[in-house]
Amino acid sequence: MTPLARTASGPGARALGALTLGLTLAAVLAARSRPRSVRPARPMHAPAPLRSADPEARAAGQLYLSSAMLAASVLSDSALEHYRGGFENPGMFAPLASAALVLAGAANGARRPGRSVAALPFGAACAIGMAGLGFHVYNVLRRPGGLSWGNLFYAAPVGAPAALSLAGLLGLAAREVGRGEANLAGMPRGRALGMLAAAGLAGTSMEAALLHFRGAYHNPAMWLPVGLPPVGAALLAAASAPAAPSRRRSRLARGWLAATAWLGAGGVAFHAFGIARQMGGWRNWSQNLLSGPPLPAPPSFSALALAGRAALALRAREPAWREAA
Repeated sequence: MTPLARTASGPGARALGALTLGLTLAAVLAARSRPRSVRPARPMHAPAPLRSADPEARAAGQLYLSSAMLAASVLSDSALEHYRGGFENPGMFAPLASAALVLAGAANGARRPGRSVAALPFGAACAIGMAGLGFHVYNVLRRPGGLSWGNLFYAAPVGAPAALSLAGLLGLAAREVGRGEANLAGMPRGRALGMLAAAGLAGTSMEAALLHFRGAYHNPAMWLPVGLPPVGAALLAAASAPAAPSRRRSRLARGWLAATAWLGAGGVAFHAFGIARQMGGWRNWSQNLLSGPPLPAPPSFSALALAGRAALALRAREPAWREAA
């Protein structure tokens, strides 16, 4: 552990952390005690429930799966990193509980995309992720030197909590798509989800660029998560833009996102190899899992690529695209 890895939190930060943890536990209790009431009658203007064979249902299932993959990555990565930090702030338990709730809810939704899933775990994840972003920025700025390369390298990773918010947003979007909603945040659902996934891919690639720069790019493969996902994000954003439909752009984006998804799987293998190269290798797993490359991080690329492909599938069903076909 480096000297910059851990410093004590002030009483104000601990109080805010305890408040965040308390709100998270309240969300857990609310989700567990949600009564099983009789389903109300569907209003006349509401969209018809989806069947599992519908393309919208398949897209909703992919979005739920993407949310579950991101939540699993956040759960395991936060558990390792916050254990390394000794859980010195009570708020460090909050993302674990929230990610576990999102994982359970998204896994349930992925099995039956047309079924109604509670929105509370996903909404709470969005809020807790934003709170975690504030805590991580505070963790960087309060150290000697403030905003410096050393603190960006070894303090709390600034962009990591945004993954929990992304998991919550994807779960909420999957819930709306599963209900047959045509618009999200005032935009066609395919466009909105494409922009969200593109932003997530770009941000995740920036985080990988910073950490791989810390590792001096000693392996040429470390350039792949810096170069491949941003191109996929740009192609996805172009295919999602409110412009004339282009089947060629959509096919190119879909193929690039498939490569990005495989990048996430290959990244796990490279990180496992990086752990094996540490002193003692996997025989010393209890230390090398904490000091080696983060094993749960690369699947985030796979999750966001899957969300991007679901967005393209929904985009292709928009009226403008059908008329251009």
